Amino acid sequence: MYSLRRFGIKLGLEVIKNILNDLGNPQDTFSSIHIAGTNGKGSVASTLATILHCAGFNVGLYTSPHLIRFNERVRINGEMVTDAEIVESYKAVKQARFGDREPTFFEYTTAMAFYEFGRKNVDWAVIETGMGGRLDATNILSPKVSIITNISMEHQMYLGNTIKDITFEKAGIIKPKTPVVAGVRQKEGKDVLKRIADGNAAKMFQFKTDFNVRRNATGGFTYFGIDHVWRGLKTGLLGNHQTDNAALALCACELLMRGGINNSKGQITLPQIKRGLEHNIWPGRLQTLSTSPFILVDGAHNLAAIRNLKTFLLENLGGRDLTLVVGILDDKSYKPMLKHLLPLCSRVIITRPKIDRSLAPEALYPVAKQMIPDVRIIPDVPEAVKTAIEAASTGGAVCIAGSLYLVGETMEAIEKGEVNI
Repeated sequence: MYSLRRFGIKLGLEVIKNILNDLGNPQDTFSSIHIAGTNGKGSVASTLATILHCAGFNVGLYTSPHLIRFNERVRINGEMVTDAEIVESYKAVKQARFGDREPTFFEYTTAMAFYEFGRKNVDWAVIETGMGGRLDATNILSPKVSIITNISMEHQMYLGNTIKDITFEKAGIIKPKTPVVAGVRQKEGKDVLKRIADGNAAKMFQFKTDFNVRRNATGGFTYFGIDHVWRGLKTGLLGNHQTDNAALALCACELLMRGGINNSKGQITLPQIKRGLEHNIWPGRLQTLSTSPFILVDGAHNLAAIRNLKTFLLENLGGRDLTLVVGILDDKSYKPMLKHLLPLCSRVIITRPKIDRSLAPEALYPVAKQMIPDVRIIPDVPEAVKTAIEAASTGGAVCIAGSLYLVGETMEAIEKGEVNI
């Protein structure tokens, strides 16, 4: 599977159509929810999948990338598929006719996930796009609800250099007469979404216009929806931005209820919604790995996500001696990312995830050195984390951020015993 990465990223739907057609179009055997956006896709997807499972449905979840093992990408009722199931789905896809070219890694993975969901007779599948939307391999779906979380600058080489361009690509998941839940905030992005939704006769429900949330002092929130007001809600995911993500998932639940989802197989009700919100786990996103020493990992990998991380650190770790371990990929705006985080830190250790798209620490060093004096380069991720833990003062904290790949390598090193906490 990993050798397929040499084919790179090729956006388009022809190959995935060929594969799925040869497999009997398993994507037509289950109902789906399709999610695009810049940040929060995984959080919204996992929230919806957990709520649907709590409501009694058989639910598939497809996300990317994985943190430690490939199996994380394909889950059924909260459980990762097994190695044997991966092998079986791989063999099925391998025998399919591709067409003019070899599938990419993501096309292969998407076909395997849909095949497995069909084989396991899931009622619902919650599907996260890989990149963009319009030409993403997942866009073969005919979903019951489409969700576009938010838009910021990312993957400009593939998606365009403006918010309008990127929104256009993300909005490609909008289907005729299929409701859309939108968390996009920029006017130019909203305008693009409205134009495309109107052109598809797709009713759009905009966050903070058609539905909203209000946080309370106890850490919970109230959801003011299109049909319901739900009080006493709380999400198991940390960070104020997760309340906003929950709002998108709850609006989708309302639309599913409007569409008649409640039947003999399952019932979305307020108790199931509360249970799903509170029990949802989405690893690597503001996740506390240890309280003594305090170790926080966050896959924040672009400026918008870094801002959310900064807010969380200020509100929860303000004043503590903070050591940052950071590694960033080469297509990210690393200078403003560092500018937001480094003033909060006593020291920073620059490392390098093993993925070939990671930035050389030497590129980050001079930028970091201008902001704080204590900057070190330790390219090996486990060694960087061990050093950070040793450097953290009593009562201090370690934050590991900048890339999901960095977070994944950190969690794997701890799992293997290479880093002791």
